[in-house]
Amino acid sequence: DALVILTDQDGLFTADPRRDPTATLVCSAQAGDAQLEDMAGGAGSAIGRGGMLTKILAAKRAAHSGAHTVIASGHEPDVLLRLFDGVSIGTLLSAPALSLASRKQWLAGHLQVTGKLVLDDGAIKALRHDGKSLLPIGVKQVFGEFQRGAVVACVNERGDDIARGLVNYSADESRRIIGHASHEIVSLLGYGGDTEIIHRDNLVLL
Repeated sequence: DALVILTDQDGLFTADPRRDPTATLVCSAQAGDAQLEDMAGGAGSAIGRGGMLTKILAAKRAAHSGAHTVIASGHEPDVLLRLFDGVSIGTLLSAPALSLASRKQWLAGHLQVTGKLVLDDGAIKALRHDGKSLLPIGVKQVFGEFQRGAVVACVNERGDDIARGLVNYSADESRRIIGHASHEIVSLLGYGGDTEIIHRDNLVLL
């Protein structure tokens, strides 16, 4: 996943390009680099001197979840399409690679969930004892409204917490595929996708 911030600048510069002709565009950097905040403090924008700093702090927060950030000009033609095609535009602020343990620790500490999946006994056994991913066939009900990548709770039929994880499908998509085998997903949705609702690497048992 990635965060794209469109602004009135071409990206993050080493200094305010409106005041310093020697300022150069920072093409890429680590989102947690302390020097970025110093650079952003002098980057001019329509919303004031601190505008770019706010974007840097947003990128830093996104990096905690493992998401990269791109800061680019909203006036750039077809900017989103070109970014999706892998074209280098603006400034890429990379997130550090999260270890599996770090990701699961983050999931376990994520207090707010946007939805709930009710699992059958077979799915719970597969998660707890076999270390498997959560497949659509093992889900009985979907509660809440959420999008792909959201954190949801996994519960048994009594409502007891079993696990927490990042979903590969939205709530609407999940409702259409639950109770079915993974090979049926294409025919049910009309397009291909992941074979599991939650991959085991994105799931933590409670």
